[in-house]
Amino acid sequence: MQRSAMHSPHASLLLLIGTVLAALASGPEAKADPEPKAPANRLAKETSPYLLLHAHNPVDWYPWGPEAFAKAKAEKKPIFLSIGYSSCYWCHVMERECFKDPQIAKLMNQKFVCIKVDREERPDIDQIYMAALQAFGNGGWPMSMFLTPDGRPFFGGTYFPPKDRNGIRGFPTVLAGVADAWRDEKAQIEESADRLTDLVRRSLAKSNDKRHAPLTRAVAAQGREELTEQFDPEYGGFGFNPENARRPKFPEPVNLVFLLDEHRRGAAAGKKEGQEASSNALAMVLKTLDQMARGGIRDQLAGGYHRYATSRYWIVPHFEKMLYDNAQLASTHLLAFELTADPRWRLEAESTFAFIARSMTSPEGGFYSAIDAETDGDEGQYYVWTRDEVEKTLGAGPDYEAFAQVYGLKREPNFEKERYVLLEPRSRADQAATLKTTPAALEATMAPLRAKLLAVRERRPAPLLDDKVLTSWNGLMIAAYADGFRILHDAKYRQAADKAADFILAKLRSPDGRLLRSYRLGQAKLAGYLEDYAFLVHGLLRLHAATGDPKRLTQARELTDRMIADFSDPEEGGFFYTADGHESLLARPKDPYDGALPSGNSVAIRNLVALASATGEARYLDQAQKALDAFSSTLAQNPGSLPLLVVALGEYLDARPTAAAVAVPTPEEAPADSDAMVTAKGAVAAGSTIAPGEEFAVDLTVKVKKGWHLNANPAGSENLIPTTVALARNQPAKVSKVEYPAGDARVLEVGNAPVPLYEGTVTLKARVRLDAEAKQTPDALTFEVRYQACNDNACLAPTSLSVRVPLGGGR
Repeated sequence: MQRSAMHSPHASLLLLIGTVLAALASGPEAKADPEPKAPANRLAKETSPYLLLHAHNPVDWYPWGPEAFAKAKAEKKPIFLSIGYSSCYWCHVMERECFKDPQIAKLMNQKFVCIKVDREERPDIDQIYMAALQAFGNGGWPMSMFLTPDGRPFFGGTYFPPKDRNGIRGFPTVLAGVADAWRDEKAQIEESADRLTDLVRRSLAKSNDKRHAPLTRAVAAQGREELTEQFDPEYGGFGFNPENARRPKFPEPVNLVFLLDEHRRGAAAGKKEGQEASSNALAMVLKTLDQMARGGIRDQLAGGYHRYATSRYWIVPHFEKMLYDNAQLASTHLLAFELTADPRWRLEAESTFAFIARSMTSPEGGFYSAIDAETDGDEGQYYVWTRDEVEKTLGAGPDYEAFAQVYGLKREPNFEKERYVLLEPRSRADQAATLKTTPAALEATMAPLRAKLLAVRERRPAPLLDDKVLTSWNGLMIAAYADGFRILHDAKYRQAADKAADFILAKLRSPDGRLLRSYRLGQAKLAGYLEDYAFLVHGLLRLHAATGDPKRLTQARELTDRMIADFSDPEEGGFFYTADGHESLLARPKDPYDGALPSGNSVAIRNLVALASATGEARYLDQAQKALDAFSSTLAQNPGSLPLLVVALGEYLDARPTAAAVAVPTPEEAPADSDAMVTAKGAVAAGSTIAPGEEFAVDLTVKVKKGWHLNANPAGSENLIPTTVALARNQPAKVSKVEYPAGDARVLEVGNAPVPLYEGTVTLKARVRLDAEAKQTPDALTFEVRYQACNDNACLAPTSLSVRVPLGGGR
């Protein structure tokens, strides 16, 4: 557990992050609320289903806006900011346990101005304060942040229980501690808020590296290697830990789209190396798709996919269903079918489309956002079964026996209360062999049995449907349906895409033509973000590619021109997340990283290349190149985290193959930042011999700003984060030893024993050996210095510095 970010008499009450976040794994089951409905608060005037869930809390909630901040400033109170979303299970638990409690609400109302935010409506706010929360070592929802009256964060957590338990302080204790500290230690809180705000700004600007790297396809091979390292060879998917099988696993369709693109390119290249890369990329995709399709993360009765699985095995999902996951996965299954001709992936896409049409499509044609994970406080209740329930529905006999065999009911229950999440533990071919039939005949038997169970399930109390329509997520679904029409030639998919596109363009635009973010109950609201423009344009361009309708190309071009005018960075390139006239927040990010949703920049660049191809206008390619240049250094360092940006780069180079030859070279060193807390530079030690297989010494000189210190290595306490040195990923060398100086011993306010610290300038000496099989000596090696900077009042989040060490000087 890292050191607290405040050292004050109230620090033990304020900074509980190590134990608070642990409560996420051990919270109680929710119980029905016996309290009568309280009078409506301000959230009753909102349209967000998530905000409306809190409209009768006794908490005096404010929506995000100037009224809340004016009240906080006038009354000199801190702000409690709660951010969540409608299908978040622990958001519901905290609402029931804490926000409905009259005594907890009384404390909140007396000591704080309380603001509630739907992260899906305001992803800009969520992005900024999540960066602040992550400075404390973790993140998630519900996000519970404490702010100064002007919005600067100074403390945060996620779920808080309603009372102290198992060594974890409850929400009332936390509230009282923060309120006391605000009264008695306000100056220290203000200083910590300044530091944390500065950290947030730095964190969100870290991808805006002004250095430039060549725009070449070489980053694709590095991206493949990074994803291969993260790939689970037994169960598919990425980012697993073989020593922690309970780590959640997400579908990550952005990775799959990148790998399918690599397969296509490798197969087209025809060379042995290209074919090997193509085969490996495709194998990772198909393994992942197969394991997900047979797992509990897939709804085996209704189709569609839940948000993520709770372990590497894809067995038990977190049961919420998100539009954006299903849109991207439908597109991925279509791409897999297009490249392999395997009918299984066509059927997967069709099953997802059927689920969307039945459960997540509005009469007006827009697509709803999400379906909740719980019913009556019981997560997964709507989806899971007992053996008796299945047998009662299907009847005792061969039908039940076959269904139980195929869908895992003959194994031990895989969910709480002796219940089952339906899944296919073995392939259909294996199951058919066991049952002495064929896969086709087995499916003919299973289909009507699934329909019977689905009919019974649909009579159960249904989980909450978040029926707001978001422009960006609808753009992804429009693209999926458009690809469905182009590849499968089914007219109903074109009709769905056309109807949704017409609805969004008619209902979610302001009078001046700008996009709006959210629509519900006849009301469109909130200015659109970069992803709203980029994803909708993507859908329109896919619709144009599928139908040839010139109207869709015109609409895509108009929205792209608006996006360039409102979101582009004319000096450095790339696109900001918010428009020029957007509300001023703590930071204005320009994020290229792909996650559960693609980066708005990745999709925008792909759109620009597609528009250039469709219109012949080179200005779109120029804009794409400027954006790629802006992120080129980040792309070169970490392509596995920007898979769709790698795809965008490949498409750009296809359209302008000479671009790589004129790319701006990478400078040897970035400009020194005199205001940085920590800077570092490196050099090969004098007298070193640099050659493949040889060991040599590197001196890394770290300079710490006056008034700050780093923890030495060793740190003197298991609760402190030591300074460490390692080689960056994919370097042709290994570190055999690092000599860390002892550091200066000091007694800090958090304890009585002296701890060793690095202050001023310190030199870390690394012994490095180049790979013996390397054909030549590289020009440079990149090291990562990991540290946590602290002063006597605060600690910043642990972070790393990249240090490029040229090797020419030691030859």
